[in-house]
Amino acid sequence: MLRTRSAVRPLTLADRDDALALCARDPVRHVFVAARILESARNGSLSGLLGHRHGHELTSICWASANVVPVESTQESRVAFAEKIRRWRGRTASVLGPREEVGPLWSELEPAWGPARAVRVPQPLMVTTTPPSRLGLTLDARVRPARPDEVDIVLPAATHMFTHEIGYAPYAGSSRGYRVSLAGLISRGHTFVVQEHGEVIFKADVGSFALGSAQIQGVWLAPHLRGLGLSTAMMAAVVEQVFGLGASSVSLYVNGFNTSAHALYERVGFTTVGEFTTILL
Repeated sequence: MLRTRSAVRPLTLADRDDALALCARDPVRHVFVAARILESARNGSLSGLLGHRHGHELTSICWASANVVPVESTQESRVAFAEKIRRWRGRTASVLGPREEVGPLWSELEPAWGPARAVRVPQPLMVTTTPPSRLGLTLDARVRPARPDEVDIVLPAATHMFTHEIGYAPYAGSSRGYRVSLAGLISRGHTFVVQEHGEVIFKADVGSFALGSAQIQGVWLAPHLRGLGLSTAMMAAVVEQVFGLGASSVSLYVNGFNTSAHALYERVGFTTVGEFTTILL
């Protein structure tokens, strides 16, 4: 019996531009993977990136690391990706991305990986191309990029946000690895904070930035300050400063059940342009 070779292969640096071109078809939806491609290429490889080809043409890609994220996938490529990554269950924490791609991919993976810990759907994907100051919004002047020497005071806020959002702590035992990831965001000027009395009371990160698109994540306000009407000016200041970094669009996605956050982002100028799904494992 003849066996056909899989159309899925790990990509190399030679595939960088073709992979970015796929992401550029919709940079708002695909900014996460585009940013990972650029980061990996700077480190000398595209480890973690799979490509699906028809002949010599790259037609779909899938970031397959701690997060599995399909880009421009079809049913054919999703079946092929699933066949390739099915045995990698132990190193994967989530499957995420556009709802119309993640749902069918998860259908291929679930029989082998078992039930998800949580399925977040729908998650409205929201975007703005207008700095909040042009909308006449007040900007909280206290919002600023965190400094490299402030990792330790950002850590409690980041840990609280992650634990509340994901359902478990971002680290067990030593916080060293998590601190390294926080330090990376801070060193790039991608973590914005408000401090009071030496403590972070508000935080937001630019988790991905590529192809002129920036995606905000990790938005957090200290629990004792919620419901006081402070978030709009703080979030507006973050978005304003992200545009100042050179972004032409700023996006984020929010859990469908979080109606207060959805309303906040609308006040800051975001509109819904699609839906994401996150499968937590």
